[in-house]
Amino acid sequence: MAQEPGTQEATPAQAPHARTELSDLATLKALAQPRRQRILQHLTLHGPATSASLARELGLNTGATSYHLRELARYGFVEEQPEAAGHGRERWWRAVPGDRRFPPRSRQSAEMRLVMDELNHHAHAADLELFEKAQAQAQGRAGADEDPWADAFPYSRGSIRLTLPELHAFFEEYIALLNRYKRADADTPAGARTVLTRFLAHPAPDKDTEAASRPPAHGSTAVEDTEAPHNGRESDPT
Repeated sequence: MAQEPGTQEATPAQAPHARTELSDLATLKALAQPRRQRILQHLTLHGPATSASLARELGLNTGATSYHLRELARYGFVEEQPEAAGHGRERWWRAVPGDRRFPPRSRQSAEMRLVMDELNHHAHAADLELFEKAQAQAQGRAGADEDPWADAFPYSRGSIRLTLPELHAFFEEYIALLNRYKRADADTPAGARTVLTRFLAHPAPDKDTEAASRPPAHGSTAVEDTEAPHNGRESDPT
């Protein structure tokens, strides 16, 4: 999902989709429910599943999982997989791809902001958990030093001076780049893996005028931050 500028939900899309703004409060509340976030994340990362298999994987009971799937389907985030109709009485569910956007904060009501803050809190926590899990698996896997995917943790930090329109354009270029690399399963080469991408940009906090007016402590040196984006592994994600 995406906010202008903001984040885009990682969904298994094969081609760019028309933008859809999630401006309905009920829809946002349905999405912000923590268990539904976990269900949607699992379907996005691992593909279609039944309520029973999701319940086992996520430590939930089947009745609750079925209810949350129906609610997600009600608001268009998941759907039944038609080609799985031959699996007896089992209902298979999959994530629905799309370019979903959140309304800018300036257009959010006070109640909507509370819901968005809750949604973002869970999303950021889930992202950090996934990163740490992937890193731990890469480091703990037998023969990790010879595994080329052990270096698959590109990471960059940087700062640029932009106007607000330029920041919006920067974000849209990122989304376009992401869509360039999305392709159908039939076109995906052997050896490809699901790679999670996240985009985060925000204005730098205003300078603390009081702290800025104080001279450096004795023995210290004031150094301008000139860190350039790099492509190395980091143990502490930002």
